Amino acid sequence: MHDQPTQRAVLGLALEAHPKAFTTRRIARQLGAGDAVERAIAQLVEVGLLERDGDAINASAAAVHFDALELP
Repeated sequence: MHDQPTQRAVLGLALEAHPKAFTTRRIARQLGAGDAVERAIAQLVEVGLLERDGDAINASAAAVHFDALELP
């Protein structure tokens, strides 16, 4: 798994914004890492933690549920 810190940051922002969507451009501006953000989003979508509809990104139901468990 590559770019774990970027993936954590992207997923964290998606969970913070939930249920609102954010755009890849917005997240890239916030994190200052365009290519790494694109890779992180693609990887998180692939494993089911993010959902993508065009440029809109949302945390998946699975990610939201896992976050709500508040594991140590």
